[in-house]
Amino acid sequence: MEKKLEQFHNQKYINFETYKKDGSPVRTPVWFVIDNDLLYVITKEHTGKVKRLKNNQNVRIVSCSFQGEPKNEWVKGMAQLITDESANKIIKLRKKKYGFAARLIGLFTSQKGNFVVYSIQLTE
Repeated sequence: MEKKLEQFHNQKYINFETYKKDGSPVRTPVWFVIDNDLLYVITKEHTGKVKRLKNNQNVRIVSCSFQGEPKNEWVKGMAQLITDESANKIIKLRKKKYGFAARLIGLFTSQKGNFVVYSIQLTE
């Protein structure tokens, strides 16, 4: 699995594919961090991603450009909501990685609720 994770090192964005109830995919370029061989996505609690992940934790990810253009091969994974104190650690890692931009985005998305953290365990 470490080899699959290598494509994400030194990257700024992943294209994060989640699934609607009817199975159709929704792709969203997002920021991410890696910690202890797991990839983490931080989003706000009232986003479409969170709604879709409540119904289906299967995801696909790929390193991508800002616009979402894939740079590598898609990798399957399983998302899990992180609810313990490690979520705060991951949020701090994101602030460190993305700096001022992360703080700015937090201001513009405040109406979408609190931050939630998902770990992505690669499955293929």
